[in-house]
Amino acid sequence: MAERSASRALPGRVDAVLIQAGIAAALSFAHLHDLAVAAGQDGWKAWAYPISVDLLLVAAWKRLRSGESKAAGWSWFLVALAAGLGANVATAGLLDLDHVPAWLRIAVAGWPAVAFLGGTLLAHSPVDSAPVLAEQHDQPTVEAAQQSPRVSKAASSSPATVPRTPLTAPPSGAVPAALVDHARKVAAEHHTRTGAPIDTATLRARLGVPAPLAEAIAAQLI
Repeated sequence: MAERSASRALPGRVDAVLIQAGIAAALSFAHLHDLAVAAGQDGWKAWAYPISVDLLLVAAWKRLRSGESKAAGWSWFLVALAAGLGANVATAGLLDLDHVPAWLRIAVAGWPAVAFLGGTLLAHSPVDSAPVLAEQHDQPTVEAAQQSPRVSKAASSSPATVPRTPLTAPPSGAVPAALVDHARKVAAEHHTRTGAPIDTATLRARLGVPAPLAEAIAAQLI
C-alpha cells in the first residue's frame, strides 16, 4: 500500500514542479522580450533573445549533468543566468525602459554573438579518446591470445636447437706452416716500420683470419 501511495504522489510532484518551472520560464521570457524591445530590437528579434538565453542555460546545465568540463559548464551557466536575472531586475521598475542607457543597448546587441559562441562550445565538446585508445590496446592482446596456441604448437613441433659452444684457439700444430711463415714476414715488416712488435689485433687484421687462429699464430711468433 505504501508503494502504491508513493507512486501516486510522484506524478503529482513532477507535475507541480513542471508547472512552476513553466511559469518561471514564461515570466523570464517576457522580461527578456521587453528588455530587447526597449533596447531597440523589435519584431521577431525581440522574441529570439529570450530563446537564445534559455537555450544557452539548458546547454550549460546539460554539460554540468554530463560531468565533462564542469568549468566551462559553470561559466556559461552563470553567463546565461546573469542575462536572465539582469533582464528581470531591469524590468522591475529600476530601469526606465523609455530611456535605455547606451551600454545596455550595446550589451543587448552583442548578446547573439556571445550566445552563439557559448552554445557552440557547449554543444561540440571534444571527443573522449580514452575508450578508443583502450580498444586499440585491447585488440593486440586478443589477437596475441588467439595466436598463442599456434605459437606454442610451432614451438613444440620444432626440433630442439643445439647450443653453440664458443670458438677456441686451434692447437699450434693445426696452424699451417705457410701461414706462420707469412705471419712472420708481416710481423717483421711491422716491427721495421713501427719499431714495436705486432699485436694480435693488428696481426688478425693484416692476415684476415678469425681471432682464435690469430691468437694461435701470435703464440708461435713469440
